[in-house]
Amino acid sequence: MRPHLAGVLTGVSLGLLGSLLALVQPLAAKRLVDELDGGRATAGWILLLSALVLLGAVLAAAGQYVLERTSEAVVHTTRRELTARLLRLRVPAVERAEPGDLISRVTSDTTVLRQTAVQPVASAVVCVPVLVGAVVLMGLLDLVLLGVTLGALGLVAVAVTVTAPRIGRAAGEAQEAVGAMGAALERVLGAFRTVKAAGAEREETARLHRTAADARRAGLRAAGWEAVSGTAGAVSVQIAFLLVLGVGGARVASGATDVSELVAFLLYLFSLAPRVHQLVDVVGQLQAGGAAALRVAEVERMPAERVDGPPLHALHALHALSPSAPAFAGARRPGPATVAFDRVGFAYRPGLPPAHREVSFTVPARGMTAFVGPSGAGKTTVFSLIERFHEPDSGRVLLDGRDVREWPPAELRAAIGYVEQDSPVLAGTLRDNLLLGAPAAAGARLGEVLRRARLEALVARLPQGLDTPVGHRGDRLSGGERQRIAIARALLRAPRLLLLDEATSQLDAANEAALRETVADAARRTTVLVVAHRLSTVAAADRIVVMEEGRVRAVGTHAELLSADALYRELAATQFLSAPPGPPS
Repeated sequence: MRPHLAGVLTGVSLGLLGSLLALVQPLAAKRLVDELDGGRATAGWILLLSALVLLGAVLAAAGQYVLERTSEAVVHTTRRELTARLLRLRVPAVERAEPGDLISRVTSDTTVLRQTAVQPVASAVVCVPVLVGAVVLMGLLDLVLLGVTLGALGLVAVAVTVTAPRIGRAAGEAQEAVGAMGAALERVLGAFRTVKAAGAEREETARLHRTAADARRAGLRAAGWEAVSGTAGAVSVQIAFLLVLGVGGARVASGATDVSELVAFLLYLFSLAPRVHQLVDVVGQLQAGGAAALRVAEVERMPAERVDGPPLHALHALHALSPSAPAFAGARRPGPATVAFDRVGFAYRPGLPPAHREVSFTVPARGMTAFVGPSGAGKTTVFSLIERFHEPDSGRVLLDGRDVREWPPAELRAAIGYVEQDSPVLAGTLRDNLLLGAPAAAGARLGEVLRRARLEALVARLPQGLDTPVGHRGDRLSGGERQRIAIARALLRAPRLLLLDEATSQLDAANEAALRETVADAARRTTVLVVAHRLSTVAAADRIVVMEEGRVRAVGTHAELLSADALYRELAATQFLSAPPGPPS
């Protein structure tokens, strides 16, 4: 709320003025009764009372509107900061979390904040002085009746003290259950075809229903305790009214007080009742809002990367400049990058076997270096450490002789083009996906990359060309088309270092041969690192790094490794590749 304090104060001030005018109304009503009792003219008092009612209502409505606007502003700011934080989170933090639960914190929990961040606080600020003022004025009217009233309202304090912590716990459990339901739904939708193919709709539906039932039970617990608290407040006010009516009537009959004072006291009691209800509701709302705020704060405490320096697209533009062009502070000059691993050790989590054990190798600028070996040898981990998705537990990863931990993440990744194993494609158009991270690339450069990635035929076939939507996660495209889009996206960045992780695994033989030629052409201008199980993809590499069980087993050319390394010979023999391939046709 701190950035929106002016709006909160304005809304509270207007609401407080309206409430203070409401406090004056019973006194005006008492004077009106006295004037009627004395047979004097009452038109002026009636007009004054009407004006007080009207002005109080206008001020209250204006304050309510300002507070509603401020609530929207608070939630808007929270969502902006939360989404920005989510996209800056470190990769390990996101991998440990459930995506559906993170989404629910941006959507469901901030919706709860919208209902509880401003209005309850403002209501409490308005209610407390109004209640104090009403109690003081009631005491001035009749201390005996005030004692009766406060005795009855003591039940409210007992009820709130007992129920408030339980409301908070139940609200927190309900919001956690909603997050778990979001995670379960994202799990199913993320593998929708797999669920369909396995005929597992019934089992997955049952799983979703269980999470929905958990959310319902937690919500019912919260609602139950809120009902107990609210009912106690309502009953207390009713008891107070009956007691005041009985005791006050007796006092009027005995002459201890007069009718006008009893009427004024009852009017104060009537004005007190909604404030009591409001305060009881505020306690429950603040408990729910506190639970939502804690879940939002958990995201803010998750480890995130710093975002410093110029925007990523500006850094991309820099890499395309000539060496004589001015550079941003700290930015590297264009040219192929060098890579070196110096005794790197790394495990994804404590307790898991190391993915890397004393890994060391050096990759010079320009040319193609391939990484081969059995599954789980640590090949993809090489790319994760270069990109700083993870950081080594020991040793150093060097880019241009500089530890990647010393690079600002934006500058580091602007120098790298990365094609992942599953070649993800985002919902949106084909153009959106190609220009992701390189929005300035267009025209002849885009056309050239489409040709090199063999995407021209796909663009011609699509009904809206580059502006055709590709569906959720690119589900309107084939696996090979998604891979070629990912390769084109990486090439458009004009990277100094190109990382290709199984980038042609889903291509047919003709497209794979063509893409091999494209990669070989790129290797003449930049540094290319390739991970592949199919040795036909990498046999013509300048150097091949053979990995096994998180270690570098051997480094050499295809011919050298065939003669010197048994594992590589075995891999080559299983793929009928025992001699260097000829140039691609």
